[in-house]
Amino acid sequence: MEASGIVFDSGSAELNAKIVEWLQWDKNENSSNEIKSLVKAQQWKILSGRLLKRLAFGTAGLRGVMQAGFNAMNDLVVIQSAQGLCQYIRECYPSEADQQRGIVLGFDGRHNSRRFAELSACVFLTAGIPVQLYSRTVATPFVPFAVQELKCLAGVMVTASHNPKEDNGYKVYWTNSAQIISPHDKNIQAHILRNLVPLESSWNLDLLKSEKLKDPFDDMFKLYFEKLENNIPKSFIADYNRKSAQRFVYTAMHGVGFPFVERGFEIAGLQPVTAVKEQRDPDPEFPTVKFPNPEEGKSSLVLSIKLANETGCDVILANDPDADRLACAEKDASTGEWRVFTGNELGALLGWWSIRCYREQYPDASLADCYLLASTVSSKMCRSIAKIDGLNFEETLTGFKWMGNKSVELMKEGKTVLFAYEEAIGFMCTPTVLDKDGVSAACQLATMVCYLKATSNQSLADKLNELYDIYGYHCTITSYHFCYEPVTIERIFNRIRTMDCETGGHPKAVGAGGKYAIESVRDLTTGYDSAQPDGKALLPSSKSSQMITFSFENGAVITLRTSGTEPKIKYYAEMCAKPGQRDWNASRSTLRDMVNCIVEELLEPTKNNLTPRSE
Repeated sequence: MEASGIVFDSGSAELNAKIVEWLQWDKNENSSNEIKSLVKAQQWKILSGRLLKRLAFGTAGLRGVMQAGFNAMNDLVVIQSAQGLCQYIRECYPSEADQQRGIVLGFDGRHNSRRFAELSACVFLTAGIPVQLYSRTVATPFVPFAVQELKCLAGVMVTASHNPKEDNGYKVYWTNSAQIISPHDKNIQAHILRNLVPLESSWNLDLLKSEKLKDPFDDMFKLYFEKLENNIPKSFIADYNRKSAQRFVYTAMHGVGFPFVERGFEIAGLQPVTAVKEQRDPDPEFPTVKFPNPEEGKSSLVLSIKLANETGCDVILANDPDADRLACAEKDASTGEWRVFTGNELGALLGWWSIRCYREQYPDASLADCYLLASTVSSKMCRSIAKIDGLNFEETLTGFKWMGNKSVELMKEGKTVLFAYEEAIGFMCTPTVLDKDGVSAACQLATMVCYLKATSNQSLADKLNELYDIYGYHCTITSYHFCYEPVTIERIFNRIRTMDCETGGHPKAVGAGGKYAIESVRDLTTGYDSAQPDGKALLPSSKSSQMITFSFENGAVITLRTSGTEPKIKYYAEMCAKPGQRDWNASRSTLRDMVNCIVEELLEPTKNNLTPRSE
């Protein structure tokens, strides 16, 4: 076999064909040479992993390591993906008038993000479809925002969010401005496979001079912050924000968030943020953090805490690198210790805040048609708030693609969506953007801090405890183990499904002597739910991911699931107390013991060589 002047034989006709295919199609000298080097070194096993498997659409798009091969993020795979997406859009919108609505493209500050967005633009421009390509790095929410405001057919954000620096991704939004769900994901994947041969024009960056290419940045920047200002009660801006001396330390985590949060604070009448300079501007190397993810807690906030202590700030706000997530830490005035709030704690605070803002803006409106949303692995605190305050609560599958699309459904029915969140520090404070938005969440949370200090001299921790008194204490534990072998993950979950000695099914209890009895099991991989009369789960199931939820007789709920974007087995545990119950320490202790039992007995981390999260 010969390709590009190299004579080789891998011993596999299939692999030989894929090597030839890659070297014929790939016009990027670096990635083409990468494959050539592996061929010359006869690295057939590595080449099989790179070329015989294909990066497939998962959580709203693609995400993977940047390297040569069909199973990674690179120029060729991006072009193939854009060609498939383009053809699918043309099939869904065959009329010329519809196609002129165009597509939105944005990118973050990672290596190759701009190039991947520009190559995608060439694909759509070749097809005569107008492109709104942001000319500079943007926060991820600005892509769905532009899809909605410009009435475009779809949007793509090139980002790997908080993944390691070696990764990149391709996040797709549909015409309704929410992330894609089935059947769009499967249909796009099918169209990619039908359009694998890259057109010569797809590599031609001269197409970026086309009149059909526009930069929406200035218009969307202005409009986004106009809408953000309208979503914060004017009286709160005037009476609390502008009169407050409250300062906030802010970190963009080497990402894109700073100019957007800076403008948001200005619009909201807040004091300018005190930014962590080392992390303020985009840097694809993420040099100061092990993981560029504020969800990791104090380990990701070392520089923020240092700066806050030096400047006397008592609240820290942190975005992830593409600014769609928000973390927050607060200094305890009595102990001087820093508390990093969990996503569930911030969800409770922002859920309450969304109702407070709505009541301020619409004092005569009923809450009967208002909704709070949360993913199924998030705390049920918003459900408790909704029940007592007379709102509605909707639970969805994990991920904002489900909450965004559910919000679309509700608004079409004339309902008002006030707030949606997931425990992974993702918050949608209004449906202005039908996705998580770390910029608006930062402005809303900062306004809440000013409001609480002015009206009741409360900290965020004080307010959270007050909410627990009113709506019941909700104790949550969330964490994960790394597992880099898909076959191990499958073996773990298959064992869980068959580990009961009597029935050959899911376990009936965990802990020594069956200490914690399981009341019901819901398995959204197989579609089974023992709590339903027909044994069928109400939420949609998917065989492509693992997710099992155990409801215990003592009221605890623990879910095990795989991540859609990272090599992790995650677990989520919650114990809900009734309003007025004050033995919070006992709840925490019991839940911690239950989690330890679940991890040791079901996941068997030592036996399966799982790596725990580094605290």
